[in-house]
Amino acid sequence: MREGYSILLELSDVDPFFDKKKILLNDMGFDVKEIVHIKSSLDRDSLSTTLNQMLQIARIIHLDEVELYFGQIGGLGFYSPRNEMEAQNFILSLIKSALSHHVRMQTHALQDLRDALINRIHELGTEVKVENKIDINYKCDKEKCLVQWAQNNGAKTRLQIAYVEGAGRGAIAMEDMEVGDIAMEIPASIIISEDLVYKSDMCQVLEKIDGMSSETMSLLWSMKERHNCNSQFKMYFDTLPENFNTGLNFGVEAIMALDGTLLFEEIMQAKEHLRVQYDELFPALSKDHPDIFPPELYTWEQFLWACELWYSNSMKIMFADGNLKTCLIPVAGFLNHSLQPHIVHYGKIDSTTNSLKFRLSRPCSVGEQCCLSYGNFSGSHLITFYGFLPQGDNPYDLIPMDFEVDQVDTMVECPLSNWTTHMVRGTWLSENQNIFYYGLPSPLLDCLRSARSQMPFTKTLIKANMEVDKEVLEDLQSTFNAMMENLSDMDSVDRESSSWDVKLASQFKEMQRRIVSSILTSCSTGIKLVEHELSKCKAEE
Repeated sequence: MREGYSILLELSDVDPFFDKKKILLNDMGFDVKEIVHIKSSLDRDSLSTTLNQMLQIARIIHLDEVELYFGQIGGLGFYSPRNEMEAQNFILSLIKSALSHHVRMQTHALQDLRDALINRIHELGTEVKVENKIDINYKCDKEKCLVQWAQNNGAKTRLQIAYVEGAGRGAIAMEDMEVGDIAMEIPASIIISEDLVYKSDMCQVLEKIDGMSSETMSLLWSMKERHNCNSQFKMYFDTLPENFNTGLNFGVEAIMALDGTLLFEEIMQAKEHLRVQYDELFPALSKDHPDIFPPELYTWEQFLWACELWYSNSMKIMFADGNLKTCLIPVAGFLNHSLQPHIVHYGKIDSTTNSLKFRLSRPCSVGEQCCLSYGNFSGSHLITFYGFLPQGDNPYDLIPMDFEVDQVDTMVECPLSNWTTHMVRGTWLSENQNIFYYGLPSPLLDCLRSARSQMPFTKTLIKANMEVDKEVLEDLQSTFNAMMENLSDMDSVDRESSSWDVKLASQFKEMQRRIVSSILTSCSTGIKLVEHELSKCKAEE
């Protein structure tokens, strides 16, 4: 009988990228159900080897589509801070589960493994920590009243609300907190969900409308409830701004400044969709039911405000009965988004306490802003629906490549060659810069190569392959040169005197120019490398 412990790391068979991840795991010598055996006693080298093995598997299991497409950063096994945090916390949960099942046994090895992993989580937290400056002149009186109201109704928090420069209101740690600590706990009784609509007088009217979603019903309820002086949630509505300043509220000058960008199309399509939705409901509802839908409360401006509220502040919550609902969470709405969040998993009501718990995935120091992840969103999405660009390089700022390839069957077999959509991003986030990748995603290059040549991309056909590479890179260079020409610079914009929306528009345009510029640099460097290698081949003939 083998001494020690066994931990199972399993790739879910319902994972949308199961086949691709399975190939990656197999290439590294792992199976989709990998049992890691841990000796009852581990020396330093064995502990490090075991932990690295588990991390290799966990990283692949937790890859999202973008990380899977672009591959490792620098070829060192590291995909992204998000992926690394997910992998580390996944393993930590498995170790804690193993410890709970071996309470009567000597568990020194598991404890050592847990401690080593927590040290790595601390190291990652230190690397990605962002310093924030608090504006002490902003008193947050309304916000403090809301927190007190929530605590009177059973909420618990180790965070205080303050104004963070460059981010607006945020949640600041009042004490040092460790991995697994609960930073905030909100009882289900003060969560705003569709259940409140079903108890209101508007429910019987809205339920008769074909295609009426629970989200739209909640939105219409909030338009009226914000003006209700006797509302249970008056404290909450009092803390909400008059204007949310998202991309949906951009003025003409900001919209014009975005011409030629992906954000321009996203904002225009979103506003058109919302306008159509509003016109389908009003003024008809106000005419037929003026007592339930007073026309002065259901204007287009009020509707857009409510849309911004729900887009920027709502969360998808799984309740104890198994129902998934879009909700507004008083106090928790002050938690800002970060590319390196402290809180990753927070969308499920704890059935034991009937509360929503915000548990830390990495440490948070006293005075540090505690952040969560709104999702793996691009900058254009965050501006449109939330009104900000995150700090740092966002790996989800992508430029989709829209082209058709008729000769996919000729592609070289590789784990990631069968992508149906392709994308590029800033090459400072891409894999190793070398003659085969040039800082550009290999699935894209493989796809373009296959369209150029009937021959497989092999080392036995180096010259022919490099000639294909040169053509591919020149095509990409031409495409992105045209894109750069459409992204006129913002030098004429007076940043100091510009309105908030023009400033945000110019920031986005600068970011997109930076991405395109880095891709052009990679293409240019790649072409020079290929030309150099071709000249060497010619000299050797």
